Amino acid sequence: MIIRIRVAWRVSLGLIGTVLSYLAIPLTFPLMIAIYYGEPVEPFLVTIAATLILAFGMNALSADGDLNVRETFLAVSLIWLLVAIIGAIPFLVAGNGTTAHPINAFFESMSGITTTGATVMLDFNAHTQSIMMWRQLIQWLGGLGILVLATAILSEAGVGGAQLMESETWTTTVNKLTPHIAETARILLGLYAAITVLAVILLYSLHLVGVAPKMTLYNAIAHAFTSVATAGFSPEPTSAEAFSPIVQWALVVCMFVGATSFALIYFVLTGKDFQRFRDNEEFRFYLGTIILATGLVATAVTLDPLTTLKVEETVRHAIFNTVSILTTTGYASTNYDIWSPAAKHILFACMFIGGMVGSTTCSIKALRWLVVIKAFQRELFTTVHPSVVRPIRVSNTPVDEETVRDVYGFVLLSLVLAFGLTVFIVVDAARVGLRVSEFEAMGAAAATFLNIGPAFGRAGPYGSYHAFPATTKTAMILLMWIGRIEIIPVLTLFTRAFWRL
Repeated sequence: MIIRIRVAWRVSLGLIGTVLSYLAIPLTFPLMIAIYYGEPVEPFLVTIAATLILAFGMNALSADGDLNVRETFLAVSLIWLLVAIIGAIPFLVAGNGTTAHPINAFFESMSGITTTGATVMLDFNAHTQSIMMWRQLIQWLGGLGILVLATAILSEAGVGGAQLMESETWTTTVNKLTPHIAETARILLGLYAAITVLAVILLYSLHLVGVAPKMTLYNAIAHAFTSVATAGFSPEPTSAEAFSPIVQWALVVCMFVGATSFALIYFVLTGKDFQRFRDNEEFRFYLGTIILATGLVATAVTLDPLTTLKVEETVRHAIFNTVSILTTTGYASTNYDIWSPAAKHILFACMFIGGMVGSTTCSIKALRWLVVIKAFQRELFTTVHPSVVRPIRVSNTPVDEETVRDVYGFVLLSLVLAFGLTVFIVVDAARVGLRVSEFEAMGAAAATFLNIGPAFGRAGPYGSYHAFPATTKTAMILLMWIGRIEIIPVLTLFTRAFWRL
């Protein structure tokens, strides 16, 4: 019996090879830092060589043809997987600390490229500054540098970040920028780079005026990379708490912008029409959710008799950590793991929200929740008025019923996968004699699958995922990969229909 594969996989290899060949360019940045500080250069020279060899092999096996939906799914999924594998090479070659182990190195790299921000590092001082900058850089690449290419291609395939509504999706919005994928990618990458440079200037200027002594140029670049990318890695073991309050306020701005639709920002900047922010219903929902969640967290912290924070500290830490988790960044301005259960549960709920579609953020995203809420409101209305036809509208644009079903399906699948990973974490930890509470497991599952980063307990803001068994970390790696590419493109690869029907 001859099995016919109906996926033109060699066409996908051409795109993968092209992306990998470009990956060698950003690798020169940590290489230059290693040279500047007199650190070993082998981790980056070996990685550049491996990247170029793999890219050459992919291009040699590739074939000309059109990227259809199947080929697009295959290419996008493998790009993220291969970049994560390549990203682990510097950690392995350096051979320092916990990331010298292959599973840990792969975990750290996958966490980086998916902008998760979960770490297995224990001793930050064991690593060179060039390795720590590579750790920051792969998050910047995952945020939009590499993401922009795959997102633009997904939009052409008609899935635009996993079956979102056409009036507001990345698909339609990006195509309004320009009809050509390459030009769209250049526009978005240029905007992303410009915002990153502005973040560097903002953070480093605080150092120059004397209000942020620890925010050196190195730290300014490192935190600009991971704040705009809403990613969360920091060279400092205590994250944003290592810096002065003014730096924390500046990082809030960077995180907020990074989780805002870049297409919306582009339209506002080019059209100078700031009313777009007011008229965009998703942006209003995103901003309103942050304000509401911040108020709830601040109230919970204030009412906690064990908390002795002053008013400014309460407001600052509530805003910072709420924005950090809701935008899936994962910085921490204080150890919120010691806060009251009420405050921690509110932060846990924020993990499932996310920023806007078309941003660098992860999780379910504000737009999907907006559609779900409007659909639920309609159900309540039509229960009382069954003869009334009432379409769902977002920003005055109707949403077709198929899209509503897709959104419901995506949200349900996300919750099921997060719950499944929670059960696996508890069971697998018990297998090796590690006691993990249900809430700790729920937080770790949501933080990895939804690409948040830090959670609670061992995986708290100043903790590490190192203590979890290798099997658990492997499952988390898989779920980080699936969650970053919005579930559908990866899961379809494991179906028979994708390859044969």
